[in-house]
Amino acid sequence: MKKLWSFLLFFILAFTLPADAEVIQAGVSIDDVPQFLLGTWRVNAKLDKTNSYKTFRPQGVDFWNLSRTADKITLNNPNSGANAEISVDAVEGNLIIFSKKTHYDNNKILTDTVNMRIDGDKFSGINTLKLESYSLIDNHLMKTETAQYLINGEKLSGESVIDN
Repeated sequence: MKKLWSFLLFFILAFTLPADAEVIQAGVSIDDVPQFLLGTWRVNAKLDKTNSYKTFRPQGVDFWNLSRTADKITLNNPNSGANAEISVDAVEGNLIIFSKKTHYDNNKILTDTVNMRIDGDKFSGINTLKLESYSLIDNHLMKTETAQYLINGEKLSGESVIDN
């Protein structure tokens, strides 16, 4: 159902965007990304389900710094040193879905998808991780490990969504 919704949303947005709009993958215009997403967030994560308890931690606290430069949105995590461009998959009011793919260790791809609902200077949502490991010999998929985290966060800095 989620894939069907994403597919339909893509086609609806693809045919309704102005021709001169900058687009971030999946048909979402950079102008549709709300400013209140940008800034620094403290994020708490609790493992909800996984097929690999050895790979994924049961809980964690992170900091996300989301920033925009021209037509790109970047997520930086000062704790881990990670820095990646994100793809905004859907924006509907205060519901935002974004994802990123990271290649590492010459044979692994981590796909990270965040579904978040922002409420004031807080958010809640789900972070889904998929780690694919490929053979170094013939590049076939050897295993897929998945995890779903329940996440919540609070804004530490950046544009507030609350009028003062």
